[in-house]
Amino acid sequence: MLDYKHRDRTHGAAFFAKWIARAARELCDDADIIVPVPLHWTRLFKRGYNQSALVGRALGKITETPYDPMVLKRIRRTISQVGLSADARKRNVAGAFSVSAEGPQKLDGMRVLLIDDVLTTGATVEGCARVLRKAGASEVDVVTLARVSRSD
Repeated sequence: MLDYKHRDRTHGAAFFAKWIARAARELCDDADIIVPVPLHWTRLFKRGYNQSALVGRALGKITETPYDPMVLKRIRRTISQVGLSADARKRNVAGAFSVSAEGPQKLDGMRVLLIDDVLTTGATVEGCARVLRKAGASEVDVVTLARVSRSD
């Protein structure tokens, strides 16, 4: 997972999408739109790709579900969540997400499948889901590639 996320091993995206399509079939079947957790533009520029977006795009093709990487935006640059406590992670992502100007129209009544790479405390996906629901999404389901257990 770290190679995929940080070392340009993006060829895994198609495999991960197939895996999600099987493992989360019901969520995929119920989704009206697939939305990846966004990176701030500075991190996207530095890394060169959004690992969640690559999986989301491939999943959209497999499931024939509309995919929109632009409806959710990270409007505030945040520090890396690695090593932060659950409370610090929540504070770090507070106010970091917004929807695009077209977001409310695109999301109204939609069941969103939110894609993230790694879930640790859930602070990031909670922040995203809150913004998506506020913009009109009827439901937000989350799928991730990995789950990290923490003991803090």
